[in-house]
Amino acid sequence: MFKNLNLSRMTCIIKIEGHLDKKWDDWLEGMEIIHEADFTILTGVVKDQAFMHGILNLIRDLNLKLISLNPTEELYNKS
Repeated sequence: MFKNLNLSRMTCIIKIEGHLDKKWDDWLEGMEIIHEADFTILTGVVKDQAFMHGILNLIRDLNLKLISLNPTEELYNKS
């Protein structure tokens, strides 16, 4: 499914069930935490594959349900 997906500096939207506490803001290194109804939306630049695995591991370790992970059309631009 994500075979040709380049996770090098890509913008992603991650939706999880439940609320992720804002205290994780520093750990997520720039990902924005937005609470909507019974969900948390994480948005921002995924700098590399290890960073993405770290986010997914956090979701798993906190026993939160991953609803969706969507790369956006907006690609990271250094300028």
